[in-house]
Amino acid sequence: MQLLKARLPEWVQDWLEVIIPGSQILLILVVAWLLQRTLRRLVRRASAHYQLPDELLVPINGLIRWLIIASALLLVLERMGVSATVLWTAFTGFATVGAVAFFAAWSVLSNLFCALLIFTVRPFRIGDYIEVLDTADKPGAKGRVVDINLLYTTLEDHGAAVGHTAWLQIPNALIFQRVVRRFQHYPPPAEAAPPTEPTAPVPAVAAPLQPSALPVSTAPVP
Repeated sequence: MQLLKARLPEWVQDWLEVIIPGSQILLILVVAWLLQRTLRRLVRRASAHYQLPDELLVPINGLIRWLIIASALLLVLERMGVSATVLWTAFTGFATVGAVAFFAAWSVLSNLFCALLIFTVRPFRIGDYIEVLDTADKPGAKGRVVDINLLYTTLEDHGAAVGHTAWLQIPNALIFQRVVRRFQHYPPPAEAAPPTEPTAPVPAVAAPLQPSALPVSTAPVP
């Protein structure tokens, strides 16, 4: 490096303290931009392979973008002379706030993560008939899957009254905490009505004779 400085003109040597950090910052930004494009392309290919909905791609791309921006910003600040102690303090502060927000929104985030698992593992698909059970021997929510979003799996209630349509919205996290019975491409069998106990026959009681029904004698009176 000293040999390179000796061969450069004097006016260039005066600007080396600006040129070198500027080049490094420019390189960091270019690498961050290329990395973001590469990861977005990989996510797009994965979504096409697993048939992920657009609603799931938006938060994934946003998470990738903000992670790359935060990492590039820390590197740029370091090249600009900000001490590592200040950067570490800021990072731990943001990490603490993020951890608190993570636990505060755990139920929402668990549904988001379970939605990702549903789209990748495919325990069922839209159009399948499923039943969500507490245990395998107890009846549960039953219906046809009509929609899967980031928070809920919506079923068309199989037990609704005739002529009425009802919807069951089940949180995605609940899907992975219960037993799921799957009826692929055909509805579940109709539940048989509980048998009724036979009733004992009522014995017939002879009705009393009415006065008008008594026989009338027509013999002459002596």
